[in-house]
Amino acid sequence: MKNFLTFIVSLCIFSFTFSQTYEISGKITDTNNQPIYGANIILSDSLGTVSDENGNYSIKVEKGNYTIKVSYLGFKTIKKSISVKASRVYNFTLVPKAESLNEIVITENIEALDTRDTQMSVNSLDAESIKNIPAAFGEVDVIRSLLQLPGVSNAGEGAAGFNVRGGNTDQNLILVDDAILFSSSHLFGFFSIFNPDAVDNLKLYKGGIPANFGGRVSSVLDINQKKANLDSISGNGGIGVISSKLLLELPIKKKKSSLLLAGRATYAHLFLKLTDNQNTAYFYDFNAKYFNQINQKNSIAFSVYHGNDLVSINESFTNTYGNTFGNFKWNSLLSENLSGDFNLSYSRYNYNLDLSLVGFEFDNWVSNLNLNANFNHFISDQFSFKYGLSSIKYTIEPGNIIPSSDNSGINPDNLANKHAFEHAAYFSVKQKLSDAINLEYGLRLNAFWRMGQGEIFSYENNQPIRYNNVTGIYEEAEPIDTRQSSASKIEKEFYNLEPRFAISYSFNDHTSLKASYNRLAQNMHLLSNTSSPTPFDVWTPSGEFVKPQLLNQYSIGFFKNYRNKTYSFETEVFYKTVDNRIDYVNGANLIANDQIESVILNGESRANGLELLARKNKGKLTGWIAYTISRSEQRTPGFSANDPGINNGDWYLANFDRLHDLSLTANYDFNKKWDFNANFTLQTGRPVNFPVGQFEYQGLNIPVYEGRNTNRLPAFHRLDISATLTPQNQNHKSWTSKWNFGIFNLYNRKNAASLNFEQNRTSGQNEAVRLSIFGIIPSVSYIFEF
Repeated sequence: MKNFLTFIVSLCIFSFTFSQTYEISGKITDTNNQPIYGANIILSDSLGTVSDENGNYSIKVEKGNYTIKVSYLGFKTIKKSISVKASRVYNFTLVPKAESLNEIVITENIEALDTRDTQMSVNSLDAESIKNIPAAFGEVDVIRSLLQLPGVSNAGEGAAGFNVRGGNTDQNLILVDDAILFSSSHLFGFFSIFNPDAVDNLKLYKGGIPANFGGRVSSVLDINQKKANLDSISGNGGIGVISSKLLLELPIKKKKSSLLLAGRATYAHLFLKLTDNQNTAYFYDFNAKYFNQINQKNSIAFSVYHGNDLVSINESFTNTYGNTFGNFKWNSLLSENLSGDFNLSYSRYNYNLDLSLVGFEFDNWVSNLNLNANFNHFISDQFSFKYGLSSIKYTIEPGNIIPSSDNSGINPDNLANKHAFEHAAYFSVKQKLSDAINLEYGLRLNAFWRMGQGEIFSYENNQPIRYNNVTGIYEEAEPIDTRQSSASKIEKEFYNLEPRFAISYSFNDHTSLKASYNRLAQNMHLLSNTSSPTPFDVWTPSGEFVKPQLLNQYSIGFFKNYRNKTYSFETEVFYKTVDNRIDYVNGANLIANDQIESVILNGESRANGLELLARKNKGKLTGWIAYTISRSEQRTPGFSANDPGINNGDWYLANFDRLHDLSLTANYDFNKKWDFNANFTLQTGRPVNFPVGQFEYQGLNIPVYEGRNTNRLPAFHRLDISATLTPQNQNHKSWTSKWNFGIFNLYNRKNAASLNFEQNRTSGQNEAVRLSIFGIIPSVSYIFEF
């Protein structure tokens, strides 16, 4: 028996010795140390894998000698002989081919359609695509580039924010280097806060949202800022009609660390002063990003941003507001098949209004402190998963009223700050069932704690708002009790499970069907009485009277590449519902209201639509055609059968509903000197209310309205063009420059931002007055690189 056991043990040791596998892993980057997603890693033409979004790869092999080959379109292929006797890390830096353009390299990496991947309802843009889209005043704009994509719209020219698949602007999660932002616009929507020179790439998730994202129910805009060059000092900038910008890339320790600095500012207000115009409107912003490759397995990055806007009207009205954020990120290859990133960020949006004419100053702000950890575990080519944790602390100062002087007649008022915590844990699995079928599924657990805020009101029947049957309007209910609560005490808890599922079926390498299901929860709500967000809008957390928004979204799509990805076609159908969508009652007061629950009602929303996207990705002429047909509606009933709610409890069009939305974007590389760009937009006018009658009261004509959003503005359409001239005989090779000429709204379309009905003082007749923001706007910019 003893000899038999000895034999069995020896056999196991022998088998283990000759069948033991080792892990070959590492990271694939370009010469700027940017990770390359989708690089091919092949060992001796038999084993292989591709790099993930962080550039990491891992392959299990047996002991032996191999030739490892690393390749990616537009880069030189690397071949290296290796001897595998233990697990080892091999990092590779790919060098662009001399005959390839940087734009082509980036586009293949970011924007190419992967038909086999489960990811759907996602649009990606690189920095070059963003810069090629003409914009107002010659200022390239990230948000305007998003509006050319299917399923994305906004409230019109000069409107802040963006709407995705019939969702409101507050339902978009905006991340810049993993920092959460509450506002995305300068000058009330004329410009976005994102400096395109500092942006490396962006992804917009409209559906099929992975489990590592949460907190918003409409979309995720994930923006990555570029890392500075690690080898030499470089930079770029531009001088435009109303603004200028400059970006510097500064290596600190060659091949190891670098610092990026970028800034923008407008100066149109300086010209106004020359004409004795006392009005002022300008913005400035500043970006910085420090990167350090500590060793082969660890890197850190620190990003900061600060931007501010100022609008002043005749020194009687001064409005300042802006964003600030900072983010620290540590990326680590923890083992041969496990990588992780750890993030700590702080973000704040503040708003101040100085009404000297009235005699008071108003300010408010909202902030979040966010800590999260994410892990990417690679098991094999057929199976990998992600998991992580996050914790966010929200603080909201809803408003302070400060008298300008002791005799202003205004009483000071400080509304109680609101506090909340949001925690989440998630896991997500990618599984390859066969060559044709790929799955991605996961689960996210969301926990939201609404904390105390000083005074908390109680109402009769727990209803903070009541309907007056005599006047036919809603009124604020008087509190029947008031109690004190500490900010350290949990007043209300919400827990929600958010399953995610996606599947792709590939007919071949070029054609696939995909489907996905999302459930998401949103605990932060934006309340606005305009179709476009303004700095006066009110953020409020879920609590006793405001429940979390809960989304269910279903999507199915067809995807196809043609002629080696020269052309691609995507079409998707979606349907989504959102429970607990709040809306304000008619006549609601949203400013400095410490009983915000007394002017809102809880309802539901729904949206469905069809999206089409056809792209040409290669050649002298590139671009895309995007078309969306969709419907977005909301229903807000009252508390009882005798309580009509909004629109008598019937479904009504959301403020941001666009039945038809067509965008055409084209870029033509004419020759080495000239590039031409154009985009055309055609949209159904947004819903509005027009009066159906009027009555006279004390000599005034009072309009009468029925229902909500029963009419529409005229159709919106506009054509923008631009041309870029690159001089060929530039004397200094280290300094290159080009000129950009643009015309915004080429045929001077007077698109209606609103229609106001008023009485003509001369004729006494009622008339509709169209308010238009932009006519034709020519621009010229000088752009340089060094």
